[in-house]
Amino acid sequence: MISRIQSTRRQVAAALAASFALVSVIGQAGAADPIKIGEVNSYTRLPAFTLPYRNGWELAVAEVNAAGGVLGRQIEVISRDDAGKPGDAVKIAEEMVTRDGVDLLAGTFFSHIGLAVADFAKRRKVLFVAAEPLSDALVWSKGNRYTFRLRPSTHMQASMLAEEAAKLPAKTWATIAPNYKYGQDAVSAFQRLLKERRPDVKFVKAQWPKLFAIDAGAEAEALAAAQPDAIYNVTFGSDLAKFVREGSVRGLFKDRTVVSLLTGEPEYLEPLKDETPEGWIVTGYPWYAIDTPAHNAFVAAYTAKFDENPKVGSIVGYNTFKAIAAIIAKAGSTDTEAMVDAAKGIVVDTPLGEITFRASDHQSTMGAFVGRTTVENGEGRMVNWRYADGADHLPGEEEVQHLRPDE
Repeated sequence: MISRIQSTRRQVAAALAASFALVSVIGQAGAADPIKIGEVNSYTRLPAFTLPYRNGWELAVAEVNAAGGVLGRQIEVISRDDAGKPGDAVKIAEEMVTRDGVDLLAGTFFSHIGLAVADFAKRRKVLFVAAEPLSDALVWSKGNRYTFRLRPSTHMQASMLAEEAAKLPAKTWATIAPNYKYGQDAVSAFQRLLKERRPDVKFVKAQWPKLFAIDAGAEAEALAAAQPDAIYNVTFGSDLAKFVREGSVRGLFKDRTVVSLLTGEPEYLEPLKDETPEGWIVTGYPWYAIDTPAHNAFVAAYTAKFDENPKVGSIVGYNTFKAIAAIIAKAGSTDTEAMVDAAKGIVVDTPLGEITFRASDHQSTMGAFVGRTTVENGEGRMVNWRYADGADHLPGEEEVQHLRPDE
């Protein structure tokens, strides 16, 4: 009898031990579950920028995971292409949240798509770290608690260029920009910021070509007819290449200064090669001339992994996902509200130096390089450049309160 009782006790003890072991294994497996990031971007619509961007975030994720991940968990990215369509982007975001169980969203390039995903993030209360869309509305008039942006906005880069434009003798200006939110914001900001510095300037012509459907010859003729002293250009991608070629053929740029947003970025200078215009004042990324330990390490790692030179997209993708890792680490969890609180005011180390995501408007202080275009050995390059800290080109806390709605 005693023997049976002892045997039964041993069986119960063994069963309990097995149960505890199973619970422990399940708990360990749960702790090892990856952190899922839903990433959406216009890969097929603008591959010149978005493919280097993807390389950049892949490098960042590889580095984070190789170092043990975040909170002892690996990062897993679920990435999809929105084909440049806001409706597709929102549908993808919904699927990522409801079906794939992502912990947060990241990415987007075009401003109208970034705004659509930001609105979704607000409605669904999910963190969205916007990598590339530049519209000021993203963090100001349509800003919300759940949306943060990495890249310097149209206001920030327009401010950098207006600072240089104000030094020119030019008094009459014409503008050309794609007719959607990014282009509209970029022109509006430049006009306002330049007039603040130079009340004597006048804007005598504005051209609004449809995005990626520019009739560059007609646009160049219209601008020339206005006889401005200088031109502010916001076209990019294939539109920029066409505008440069048609404007050069028609003599539009002869004895006329051009101030041009984004044109100094390798994505757009490299295709121009020896057609790169001389002396344009631009924002961009002279990766080949930046000599700091942090940036050199980034370039070495990037070129070793992808066998290509970095572009602006590369550094944007890299910084975005390094920032996400820092936010999760500071939050101590993937709880949305904890991550949002952690992101406000967070300081992140990047290859370009420290940046801060401002608590007031969720805009990062990542800056841009300002310089002049030239041709060196048959290639477009930025020269006479300087780094403009984004923090120096953002409005103060009091002004932000008027720009941004209550959360």
